[in-house]
Amino acid sequence: MSLTLSADLAADLAALYRDMESAYDRVAKQLHHSCDGCPDNCCDSYFTHHTYIEWAYLWLGLAELSEERRQQLSVRAARCIDSYTHAREHGKRPQIMCPLNDNGRCSLYRYRLMVCRTHGVPAVMTRPDGRVIRFPGCFRCQEQIETRPGQQHLPVMERTPLLRRLVDLEQRFVSGRRTGSPRLAMTIADMVVDGPPTHV
Repeated sequence: MSLTLSADLAADLAALYRDMESAYDRVAKQLHHSCDGCPDNCCDSYFTHHTYIEWAYLWLGLAELSEERRQQLSVRAARCIDSYTHAREHGKRPQIMCPLNDNGRCSLYRYRLMVCRTHGVPAVMTRPDGRVIRFPGCFRCQEQIETRPGQQHLPVMERTPLLRRLVDLEQRFVSGRRTGSPRLAMTIADMVVDGPPTHV
């Protein structure tokens, strides 16, 4: 069954992304954290993504590109997948640049996914079972924090309400369509190669 992302759902997801950015920026500002001049690039970190709605949203951005450009990205993504497989087969965590990264910048920045928007600053998330998960932030943010007094009172980004909203949007998107498929766990490279979601 075809999965079409309605204009209303796309707008709601875009609003959630803006709120994610605002929450991130508030914590980053309090910590005086910035990516400017960082010697690393988070886009070579290995992340999997778990929602069909974000997959569909990414393809809204890809659909704006020319066919030639999409083909270029698809070739690049296929190479990434081969590299991921090779790394895992050798017991290593993949560290390969995202296929959407061009010269250090995301070529679909407006359409980047939740993980891309929230990685960096310290964060906390409460799971449905009550377990609290803490994220220390990227290496540069951790280095910056080490130089600050009063570390026990440092601000953190609260991800829980944002993730709940994403879950609600995902449920609206796949409502009535789920067929018992396994939980989604795809890299951006997988999403580019596989095309937009067509079933769940």
